[in-house]
Amino acid sequence: MDIVHDRAAGIDVSKRDAKVCVRVPAGRPGRFTTTVTTWGSTTSQILELRAYLMRHHVTTVVIEATSDYWKPFYYLLEETLPLMLVNAKAARNMPGRKTDVADAVWLAELAAHGLLRASFVPPEPIRELRDLTRARAIMVGNRTREIHRLEKFLESTGIKLSSVATDLTGVSARAMLEALIAGEHDPEVLAELAQGRMRAKKPELVEALVGRFGEHHAFMTRLHLNTIDTFTERLTDLDNRIEASMAPFRPLRDALTTIPGVSTIVADVIIAETGGDMTVFPTPGHLASWAGVCPGSNQSAGRIKSAHILPGNKYLKAALGNAAIAAARTKNTYLAAQYRRISARRGRLKAIVALEHTILTATWNMLTTGECYTDPGADFYAQLAPERTKNRALTQLRKLGYDVTLTPAAA
Repeated sequence: MDIVHDRAAGIDVSKRDAKVCVRVPAGRPGRFTTTVTTWGSTTSQILELRAYLMRHHVTTVVIEATSDYWKPFYYLLEETLPLMLVNAKAARNMPGRKTDVADAVWLAELAAHGLLRASFVPPEPIRELRDLTRARAIMVGNRTREIHRLEKFLESTGIKLSSVATDLTGVSARAMLEALIAGEHDPEVLAELAQGRMRAKKPELVEALVGRFGEHHAFMTRLHLNTIDTFTERLTDLDNRIEASMAPFRPLRDALTTIPGVSTIVADVIIAETGGDMTVFPTPGHLASWAGVCPGSNQSAGRIKSAHILPGNKYLKAALGNAAIAAARTKNTYLAAQYRRISARRGRLKAIVALEHTILTATWNMLTTGECYTDPGADFYAQLAPERTKNRALTQLRKLGYDVTLTPAAA
């Protein structure tokens, strides 16, 4: 097998240290020597490792992605060395030879022959934006879970407010909870606090607000509400920080929001996770495969064993899922027509994944060409094969017992 890099290094990272294998030419042609050393994971040790690798003039350094322990090594070594982060699955060693030293030697061997493919690591500004959008997604999940805890706790008091009010943090529901904490237990008085459209539900509210709400329940409810308020404040801080960090990418975000179902929050996630630079992904198919919104390829002996979607970027997939669900509910759009067409044959889940793939393909083309989204229209499939559409409609009418005669409409 051809040697691509005469001087290669493989790094197997753990929490406290890293095993580093340096593979360099020996005295005779075609011979190589490997040296394995152990280095700590502190910044000073990593800087010494960087100097050590530079003294050996390595032309490629491979790091196996292990949890988040690879980050200090990668961020410090990338400044001066040709670095490659690889998926642990792609660099898996042979069974029965699994040790940290053996893994480092194996990584150096694969790197020397050019048998590894680098993972996508965005530049520092995108990494910072990614940290913010991921923190926002986690914070939203934590706030939602706290609201669910409050709802479950209210069940122990007999207060069924959530069965009438769709949002326990809304203006009306929050006013009623605050009154309950303050000691007001009269359902009629509590129901009068309803505002807007909630006032039409006063009889239901009176019935739902009858319960046994004591001092302990007031303490726990206040605890949950304070936690919810804390998460809300943190979300506001994150939104302001993200808005400031998105300043260089606002034209890209404005273009992405022209896609049906893609909100500003979804556009932020797409830019943060992909970097907004589509030169990293040669084709839309590469981007869809990286994101995990296309079928996997597992074929043997002419038979397809599995076509399940592969695991990809979970934050990007979650945002695309929200966008696909929103797009499926739009009216007179191509994505809504595509959803109805696929869900009728393959089911709703596969239709949602198909919409995610379509949105990501449109994203790749838009960020590559700089153009805004142009919707093909809700009648795209009908115009694609008009004769077949006409025959299908005639067949359905005949099954209903109608004899139809078609007359072309005037221009």
